[in-house]
Amino acid sequence: MIVDVHAHWGPWFFTMDVAELNLATMDRYGIGVSIVSATEAVIYDASAGNRALDGWLATTERHYGYVTVNPRRLAEAERDLDEYLPKGRFVGVKIHTDYTGSPVTSPQLREALALVASRGVPALVHTWGASVLDLAQAVMDTPGLRAIAGHMGADGHRYAVEAARSCDRLWLEPCYSHAPAGRIAQVVAGVDPERLLFGTDSTLIDPASAFGAVAAAGLSPGVAELIAWRNAVQLFGLDITA
Repeated sequence: MIVDVHAHWGPWFFTMDVAELNLATMDRYGIGVSIVSATEAVIYDASAGNRALDGWLATTERHYGYVTVNPRRLAEAERDLDEYLPKGRFVGVKIHTDYTGSPVTSPQLREALALVASRGVPALVHTWGASVLDLAQAVMDTPGLRAIAGHMGADGHRYAVEAARSCDRLWLEPCYSHAPAGRIAQVVAGVDPERLLFGTDSTLIDPASAFGAVAAAGLSPGVAELIAWRNAVQLFGLDITA
């Protein structure tokens, strides 16, 4: 069993081939469940994308959703959280700091994280470089907040180790458009394995990239199982078993 905590639904604006998020692709890699955000919501219009994703989730049993929050439209975000979270198919919040022009250190992002904390669900937040340290500080400053550092800082994975050590309510997930040698192994060696998750960034990136990077880390069976699904089930309160 594998739970992919960083996936997407819907077309991208790039002129490029992408991996289709469908059951055949998931089955190829042994992904049992994917937690997805709507591409439309992340890039264009959060509310419209959330609404479309809500309709699609009603047609699938192997996907859960993130309510995408735009920190610069918090009234809309609060309305969407109140509408979609009670339905049970949305299990967290997605915030992309770059597309919304809301760095982790911005007051808008801090307000958004406080809103998420009040709803009791985890937030998947885009991090790159040293911003993962800023996210750790934001989590520590926000009572009850649980956050996932999307991409675990990407090329800043060494910062991610420091961030996770400093904050026990921060989780890391590894998807990245590059695959530096030893990146996953270095993080696993430095972080409590119960704070690590698995994500692919599909449909933007083929799942093979994340699978290859994790496989190259040479994880023990116990650690591999925690990362593959056990940690995600506990964090999101998913009613699934291997």
